[in-house]
Amino acid sequence: MAKPEKLDQFSTLVDIIARLRAPDGCPWDRKQTHASLRENLLEECYEVLEALDEGDSEELCDELGDLLMQIVLHGQIAAEAGEFELGDVIHSINAKLIHRHPHIFGLEKVKDAEEVAHNWEVLKGEEREADTSMLESVPKQMPALGYSQEVQRRVAQLGFDWEDVDGVIDKLVEEVREFKQADSDEEKAAEFGDLLFTLVNVARRQGVDLEAALREANKRFYQRFTYMEDACRQRGLNFSKLSFDEQNALWEEAKRKTG
Repeated sequence: MAKPEKLDQFSTLVDIIARLRAPDGCPWDRKQTHASLRENLLEECYEVLEALDEGDSEELCDELGDLLMQIVLHGQIAAEAGEFELGDVIHSINAKLIHRHPHIFGLEKVKDAEEVAHNWEVLKGEEREADTSMLESVPKQMPALGYSQEVQRRVAQLGFDWEDVDGVIDKLVEEVREFKQADSDEEKAAEFGDLLFTLVNVARRQGVDLEAALREANKRFYQRFTYMEDACRQRGLNFSKLSFDEQNALWEEAKRKTG
């Protein structure tokens, strides 16, 4: 088969995936299923997030391509099994976007982005079965912090929220006190969960993407600790043998040097 041309066309990607899945195609691609690709899809999502965090547009372009490939591959697998066609996926999202933007594709008027977000949740509610919770569609396999932030965001759209951030801060103080007063390991775990849940609420009210903030904190810690390791190697020191004060002084140095 000749190499595909028009590499900037979506249809070319669809044709390539179909060719890879053909009876005489690539052995690895042919053996994949929806289930076997779960980890690949998740990994590609995280690599897109990392490119976004780094602000690297070239890397983002590359990683979005990898993610798009995963989507098309799932579409091809579904088509082969008679589940749905890739065109059904595209039709579904197009119809959803039109329905949820009546201020663009209809006559409705909105005053700001907040009203758009509120209307979005109302319209999503119209799409659900009458006895289905609005939280049902939040993926339960999301990272716990991201899941918490999303469920809190959704209920806040319906007005189930603190009047201001001061109320959340007061709740945070209360949760810290309850955690300190917990006796058993079970109680401590439960109270710490409540504490984290309230911290999520604080982050949401302040417009902080909690997962991104924690990724950045992890990145800073990694940079600082590896600086400490390098410094110890260069100075002939054994980090584990340093006193706490010496380790802390080295940590402060790492903060100054790495930011």
